[in-house]
Amino acid sequence: MRPQIFIALFSVLSIQLSAQENWDLEKCITYALENNISIQQSELSTKIAEQNVTSNKGSMLPNVNAFASNTYNFGQTIDPFTNQFATERVRSNSLGVSASMNLFNGFQNKYSLEQSKYELTARQYDLDKARNDISLAVAAGYLQILFNMEMADAALAQVNLTQKQLERTTKLVNAGTVPKGSAYDVEAQLANEELNLTQANNNLDLSYLQLKQLLQLDISEKLKIVEPNLSIDENATVATRPGQVYDKALNILPQLKSAENNVLGAESQLKSVKGNYYPRLSLSGSIGSGYSGLRETYSDFVDLSFPIGTTASGEVVSETISIPSTIETKAFGEQLTDNFNQSIGLSLSIPIFNRFQVSTGVSQAKLNLESRNLQYEQTKNDVRQTIERAYADAVAGLKSYKANLKAVKAMKESHGYMLKRYEVGMLNAVDLTDSKTRLSNAESALLRAKYDYIFKLKILDFYQGNAISLK
Repeated sequence: MRPQIFIALFSVLSIQLSAQENWDLEKCITYALENNISIQQSELSTKIAEQNVTSNKGSMLPNVNAFASNTYNFGQTIDPFTNQFATERVRSNSLGVSASMNLFNGFQNKYSLEQSKYELTARQYDLDKARNDISLAVAAGYLQILFNMEMADAALAQVNLTQKQLERTTKLVNAGTVPKGSAYDVEAQLANEELNLTQANNNLDLSYLQLKQLLQLDISEKLKIVEPNLSIDENATVATRPGQVYDKALNILPQLKSAENNVLGAESQLKSVKGNYYPRLSLSGSIGSGYSGLRETYSDFVDLSFPIGTTASGEVVSETISIPSTIETKAFGEQLTDNFNQSIGLSLSIPIFNRFQVSTGVSQAKLNLESRNLQYEQTKNDVRQTIERAYADAVAGLKSYKANLKAVKAMKESHGYMLKRYEVGMLNAVDLTDSKTRLSNAESALLRAKYDYIFKLKILDFYQGNAISLK
């Protein structure tokens, strides 16, 4: 039984270890890219655009169709193969192949194909942008968890310190060094900090939930992220400038490439619509044959003579005719051979007046092109403003971090000094609590500045073509 018990325990342990597998940022991003619904929808849009390209390529090829029919006619009709009137039921068949091809239509097929190719390229860049957006969102959610973890740790540390302070205060009260009310003040502070700890843990749970939603994970799924070392060097600076980042972003950001291809597609659309002003020349041809139940064949002829008059001398003049003794419907295969026909033709259509449809279409295409150009400029402005904000936030975050670092250091020394005064009865609990609160607020501000600086720095790196990573 021992081997079985060992195997069972090992299996349970393996399941628990698997459930507690740590997720680093790279794994989170990879999983999100593979499972996010928005990305899957963008992939479908790309596939639809691919089919549009295939369709427009096909429009430049001939159109070939085969046809066949089997018809029974009842009542009077004219047989198309014998040109005879028929009143009884008549069976007829038609078989053939027809083809047509546009020889010239104002280069509309050419420009429509160009437009669909530009749209395909734009959709591919839209897919890249969707992936980038998800990657940035996952990075922001990941950093938010790290921030809330540190906040929860700090809140727990404050609770532990206050618990120790309450123990010391109780001893001082018992020794008569401080009034009994001091213990009540510290107990109130402890209750408040326990509430802060609960709120911090709630925020941490909520940030985990938000990350799971981004990853399309079930809320019951176990998820524990890796905690990287995110220390900031005291000599850290924001080395890049907004202009440098923007110059690189113009060449690599997919939203800019997508907007640019939308403009090119609109230009091709305008050229295609203008093709409606030109004449259209098309070539068509067909081959076919048919069968008719009225088509008859004659055999076994018999000669019959009958008088048609007399000569001047009284001799009888006769005429001999051959009459078939056997009449049959002509065979299907023979009729197909006899009725085989071919046709070829050219068709020219010259537009003269089309109820302003062409001119209206051209005007709409021009407006669409203008709109696409404005969208392209707006996209460039949005990117530039995002980069400028990220740079300004990174610089401000770094300054705030350094300032708060000094403030925290000074407040720790001040709080330590006030704690010593409190222990010898030279400071009341209210002033000590106020000092502790200011220190806690400064530490929270330091953490907030730290993570704000790190995230904005990652945005600047990302816009320069660097992968998102916390390593």
